[in-house]
Amino acid sequence: MNTSASFLSRLGIKHPIIQAPMAGTSTPQLAAAVSNAGGLGSLGIGANTADQAQLAIEDTRRLTDGPFNVNVFCHAPSAYDAARDNAWLRHLSPLFAEAGIAPPTALKEIYKSFLQDDTVFEMLLQQRPAVVSFHFGLPTAEHIKALRQAGIYTIASATNLHEATLIEQAGIDAIVAQGIEAGGHRGMFDPEANDERLSTSVLVRLLVQRIRLPIIAAGGIMDGQGIKSVLNLGAAAAQLGTAFVLCPESAANASYRENLKSERAATTRLTPVLSGRPARGMVNRFIEFGETAGSPRPAAYPYAYDAAKQLNAAAAKQGNNEFAAQWAGQGAPLARELPAAELVSTLVTELACEP
Repeated sequence: MNTSASFLSRLGIKHPIIQAPMAGTSTPQLAAAVSNAGGLGSLGIGANTADQAQLAIEDTRRLTDGPFNVNVFCHAPSAYDAARDNAWLRHLSPLFAEAGIAPPTALKEIYKSFLQDDTVFEMLLQQRPAVVSFHFGLPTAEHIKALRQAGIYTIASATNLHEATLIEQAGIDAIVAQGIEAGGHRGMFDPEANDERLSTSVLVRLLVQRIRLPIIAAGGIMDGQGIKSVLNLGAAAAQLGTAFVLCPESAANASYRENLKSERAATTRLTPVLSGRPARGMVNRFIEFGETAGSPRPAAYPYAYDAAKQLNAAAAKQGNNEFAAQWAGQGAPLARELPAAELVSTLVTELACEP
């Protein structure tokens, strides 16, 4: 618990609760509400341009004086592979036909990696959020040094000890230990590498024993008892994502919310078919179709995501939400529909309760 107290003091937050960035679902309103309640709110800007990200940061600042986290994607850009993309589009063609549109003739790299986007880097140096975090890998040593010299606290995600060691060696301040239970994109540096699929508890204990940095537990944590459990394992804080999706402040649409409150929440799957990288979400027809026997390899990230988003946009106009990416962790059935501030207060009360 001393590690947790030191971590909270360094960040200037009251509770060991971090709202996961969740690009596409997080909002300034959600981040601000969590920060105002004493946790660390987060913005996921991996899908945003520098201008869009700056507006989100400015909007959050108007809503809170507390610290918040800004998360970027540091994936190694995939080389364009026309043959792979075309094979995937041919496989998806029945779904496009069902949605009433033709498959695209080519796929686009819809999300630019932070490794290639100096405009986002310069914007972050100018805006100086309290925390900047990295997913899918690490930025350059020069970028890390500049962010830290600007007084920004840095965090990076790890799914195994090797990644955590690289993070520590790079001079990052803290590590998110992302267990296999977590919803959304797996933070693997190399999506082609073997994945041991460590649970949150095993990964936290491994990193606490081998790494000197503060460890933030993520994956399957939905209530105060879960937070208490990872703190007892040596984590400095807990990061919760799925737990915040049903908050009215999140950007989750009606279909996403309805499914998260239904029996569907009990069936999630880690799959690359939606985006091209492993990510855990509620199972739908797109996932089942993309994983049928004999299916080709999905297009690489984020090209596959371009296909999925175009398909979903067309289908959604017909009232069909079976092709949407609705990310959720294995703890999804425990999600509660509460305003963010009330959820944080509830988590804090549960954390303080004796078992």
